[in-house]
Amino acid sequence: MGFPWYRVHTVVLNDSGQLISVHIIHTTLVAGWAGLMALYELVVFDPSDPILDPMWRQGLYRPGIWVSDPYGLTGKVQLVCPAWGVEGFDPFVLGGIASHHIALGILGILAGLFHLSVRTMWYGSATTPIELLGSTRYQWDQGYFQQEIYRRESAGLAEYQILLEAWSKIPEKLAFYDYIGNNPAKGGLFRAGSMDNGYGIAVGWLGHPRFLR
Repeated sequence: MGFPWYRVHTVVLNDSGQLISVHIIHTTLVAGWAGLMALYELVVFDPSDPILDPMWRQGLYRPGIWVSDPYGLTGKVQLVCPAWGVEGFDPFVLGGIASHHIALGILGILAGLFHLSVRTMWYGSATTPIELLGSTRYQWDQGYFQQEIYRRESAGLAEYQILLEAWSKIPEKLAFYDYIGNNPAKGGLFRAGSMDNGYGIAVGWLGHPRFLR
């Protein structure tokens, strides 16, 4: 079970939209499976002898919050008040189960809204430390490095420099970030894991292009 989980997450690791979509679909599949199983059990369940042929003897799953006495004589599905205090951490307090699901559900909704509105470290931002994390999708969408290269090139041409001279004054690190960050074939955009090995991965910088007349 560990390898499929790792494989799926590494594919969508650097794209927050796909990462959220994968988890939404996963939740939908789980909820759909649970709903279908509930309908299936409703069809096959035989309630004619609840004492000697109860639900658990028929191989069915238990329903909802089931509350009973220690001897299992008076059990039934009941409403349970959530336990929001310290007592909710007691695994034998049913209210703790209810409060746990309510709190986690609210947290999940808030986390989803955060991912959709603010974006995350996978997408990057203007404050992303590029020296540590590399260029991100944010720089790609903004045309970040291309605009800076064009600005420096235009400034050089405005000073009557030839194109080759203007290009030679562009920092190699800036050109390299643009080359890596904007080229999916070189490990950019949806990068995951080490970039030092693999097919089509840049292992060195060949320098600025040379324009021949």
